[in-house]
Amino acid sequence: MPDDRRIAHIDMDAFFASCELSQYPELRGEAMVVAGRRTDAPRTNPDGTREFSRLRDYVGRGVLTTATYEARALGVHSGMPTMKAARLAPNAILLPVNFDLYRTYSRLFKDAVRSVTPSIQDVGIDEVYADVSLTSGSSEEVARKLKSAVLEATSLTCSVGIAPNKLLAKLCSDIQKPDGITILKFEEVQSRIWPMAANKINGIGPKASAKLASLGITTIGGIAACDEPWLIEHFGRSYGSWLRRVSHGLDDRPVVTYSEPVSMSRETTFERDLHAVRHRQELGAAFTRLCEQVAADLQRKGYLARKIGIKLRFNDFKTVTRDITLPEPIANAEALRRAATDCLKRVELVKSIRLLGVKAGNLQPAGQAPRDESVQFTLDF
Repeated sequence: MPDDRRIAHIDMDAFFASCELSQYPELRGEAMVVAGRRTDAPRTNPDGTREFSRLRDYVGRGVLTTATYEARALGVHSGMPTMKAARLAPNAILLPVNFDLYRTYSRLFKDAVRSVTPSIQDVGIDEVYADVSLTSGSSEEVARKLKSAVLEATSLTCSVGIAPNKLLAKLCSDIQKPDGITILKFEEVQSRIWPMAANKINGIGPKASAKLASLGITTIGGIAACDEPWLIEHFGRSYGSWLRRVSHGLDDRPVVTYSEPVSMSRETTFERDLHAVRHRQELGAAFTRLCEQVAADLQRKGYLARKIGIKLRFNDFKTVTRDITLPEPIANAEALRRAATDCLKRVELVKSIRLLGVKAGNLQPAGQAPRDESVQFTLDF
């Protein structure tokens, strides 16, 4: 393991919740979750004060997008069904999802990291890897530069882990959350990483974690103590060998500063099942909105798409997909919706719809994708 390799993982703290608190500072210190609909937006009183919805008022089947640390202390967490969260924390403030706000803060966050080092890998809306091997200063100084740049640009905090590789850097960034710094040397893996739970490693999911536990292994050190042939016997050659490597902190993946996207998609899960005939207007509006969002993503990132597809999940949880390959690539919403409608016509719409999605694939760079025109759509449901 090269001694001079320093990889940072920068992870925003409770990102969606922190973005919302920037808009509603009076909620700092309160238990708050993000999961609601537009109707759950705060109401402003004549005196300028705001009234917020409460989690106990939620009715639907969505899941939590995020929760403040105060809400997490009550047992709720991102990905939890909102109705279950309402039973655990009925008085928590409920805010609707605002992805436009989150994307704005995400761009500010990543530009701030680039101001410290240009070598970054974008791995999510609220996290990046950065190769800081050549950045001047000690690892502690570099971490403080990164945190200071992000705070200045966004007024939000982040946690930074710096280690010899991406695997260890990601583990480190989670050790002292929120607003923390963790620096790890490779010789510290045994003392600091091995005691951690096995599922802390990205790639050890619920099934693998459960199987490890059934074999009496609950920590990373427990995996490291196993011989590779034994791991291969129980988990297969590829995954068993991988478990052995990562448990010893070995990871030679580079920081990939650029990669072409494979596809772009948007989908929505409805608060209630919608029928193609009885709720034609509502479904049509949602379909149009998804097409416009995918088109906007294509244009903003400078891509054209040749394959357009749709995804439908019905009330019996059966999921169907259809796609079409076009003779010429497109990026505008009108053409995209036309193609998506052709896909839709190949699905028998007799059951109520739970989820609707639109996807653009076979992407190619467009330099500057054509600007979309404002158009009126007809409804095809």
